[in-house]
Amino acid sequence: MEKTAERLGKTPAQGMRDILPEEMELRLRVLEIIRETYSAYGFLTMETPCVENLANLNCKAGGENEKLTFKILKRGEKLRIDEAKTETDLADLGLRYDLTVPLVRYYAAHQAELPSPFRALQYGNVFRADRPQRGRFRQFMQCDIDILGEESNLAETELILATANALGKLGFKRFEIRLNDRRILRAMAAFSGFDESEYDEVFIMLDKMDKLGRDGVLEELKNHGFPGDKAEKYLGLFESCAKATDPVWYITEKVKNYLDPSVRDEFKTLIDRVNSAKGDHFSLVFDPTLVRGMSYYTGTIFEVSTDEFGSSLGGGGRYDGLVEKFTGQHVPACGFSLGFERIIMLLLERGALSAGKKEKKAVLLEKGLPEERLQALLKEAEGLRKDGRQILITGMLKNKKHQKEQLAEQGFTEIEEIYCNPLKK
Repeated sequence: MEKTAERLGKTPAQGMRDILPEEMELRLRVLEIIRETYSAYGFLTMETPCVENLANLNCKAGGENEKLTFKILKRGEKLRIDEAKTETDLADLGLRYDLTVPLVRYYAAHQAELPSPFRALQYGNVFRADRPQRGRFRQFMQCDIDILGEESNLAETELILATANALGKLGFKRFEIRLNDRRILRAMAAFSGFDESEYDEVFIMLDKMDKLGRDGVLEELKNHGFPGDKAEKYLGLFESCAKATDPVWYITEKVKNYLDPSVRDEFKTLIDRVNSAKGDHFSLVFDPTLVRGMSYYTGTIFEVSTDEFGSSLGGGGRYDGLVEKFTGQHVPACGFSLGFERIIMLLLERGALSAGKKEKKAVLLEKGLPEERLQALLKEAEGLRKDGRQILITGMLKNKKHQKEQLAEQGFTEIEEIYCNPLKK
């Protein structure tokens, strides 16, 4: 007897997942709502490859994500494993870990062909060699809007309003968009006595404030060798700011010797502009503890918070120095990224699969149906489809009862059975 062939694995690679048709339908509906909303603000849909040159991905613009890059081995004769001494001898390409670095590379290549300012809408899968856990995968969808070439905070205003509008159309209400500015963060650190070389490490610990609380962050700072008096002075700023009637005015006045006066004016103008135009489905909140992890942020930063979910539903900020790495020229840039996978997860928990579906009809055909009858049915179905109906024409299975149950689960509210003998039921 011949040996039975070894079966291949049925499960996806670790950290990846399959998406069933019902969820895929929801994802496409959500993407279309987002695309239509952003298009109304003048954003232009574009696309970049999933694969980028490894040198671009490792350009010190991706923060901690650079450590999570999926690297691609060189191909053919270029791959000489026995002679390799460094990583670059083995790999020259990588899978993108976000959409921002590819966008900047894209802009650098096509700047002359693009409008200025350029309003970009990009969505697609990104890949991170992260440790898989509930709600966190190695491949996931991101959805970004960016404005390149706009120096003023009109860019931030439009990004915030567009993102909030999209979330509102997806059914999210009473959420917050928290605001801060990296320049204010840096001024607070300087006021407290930290050296500039220490800022990034201090900010990493400050970013844990919502999880560890004030005392936990203080302990972290001390454990990393920072003097207690500096840490106390630093955290005292946040405590007194929280009690102030006008937190923005208070904190910028407190650190004014370390902060350009224009920052406060720009920041307050941004808040006033958004508040004058926004609806009542979200609120704008100044949060001096907001850090955002990416090292490329240079100014305003923002994040979406909701009581429905412990983590943010999106975030972004201004990254004026990133384009210069590719072009050698200063180009202001600002972006907002939606947490697409988290949004889908929350919509699924709300039962969104059954919402927004069109009426669906299935036609089951008995085997041996005359060709003339079949052609007439196909013509009739085409007319109904042109009118917006969803019509499925398929063969009738032996286990008709189970087939009809499955169709009902897929949302088919009308099921018609067509037999060779018209009198048969």
